[in-house]
Amino acid sequence: MRCAMLVAMSLSLWACRSPPAAGTGPTQTLGPGSPDALRSVEAFASIPEPAARSAALFSEATKVFLHPRCVNCHPNGDSPLQDAGHVHDPPVARGKDDRGVPGLLCTSCHQDKNLELARVPGAPNWHLAPRSMAWQGKSPRELCEQLLDPARNGGRTHEQLIEHVSHDALVAWGWSPGHERAAAPGTQEQFGKLVAAWLQTGAACPEGAVR
Repeated sequence: MRCAMLVAMSLSLWACRSPPAAGTGPTQTLGPGSPDALRSVEAFASIPEPAARSAALFSEATKVFLHPRCVNCHPNGDSPLQDAGHVHDPPVARGKDDRGVPGLLCTSCHQDKNLELARVPGAPNWHLAPRSMAWQGKSPRELCEQLLDPARNGGRTHEQLIEHVSHDALVAWGWSPGHERAAAPGTQEQFGKLVAAWLQTGAACPEGAVR
């Protein structure tokens, strides 16, 4: 009889428990998703804590930031990279203004659009990012901290950073690289919205290096 009463009391207490708050539990984090696609900003609405949501949005954006289409133009050395991170062939150097050296400027080969027959990529204002903006070898957290530092992001405010990633023609090339090159995930519009949402929700950085 005593055991039956204890069981009944336990069942009653369990039934009266408050339901878990919406957005808590497993929905606080999202899985890694596909490396070849970008999730929408709305997909992160299930993460209730603003800082966690902001960091998750940035982690999603690193699928583009750390993709070869972007990292190849943000190397930590004096030569651009190509394909999946190989040193540029033929050998070239960034030069003092990141546009090549006299006699072999970037625009000697790279025009304002892709040259499919010659297999040479091209876009307006073709050049390397400055050494201060090197992303090669960076973890997502290191990149996040760098992008928030005007001394290492080209002197850009949050608004200017959003404008740059959303509308810059050279950035846009990452989704139209030509000649069977792998494009960056998603679209430039999706990428811009992720970056904007990250900055507008507190610009939190992910804790670790895992995307």
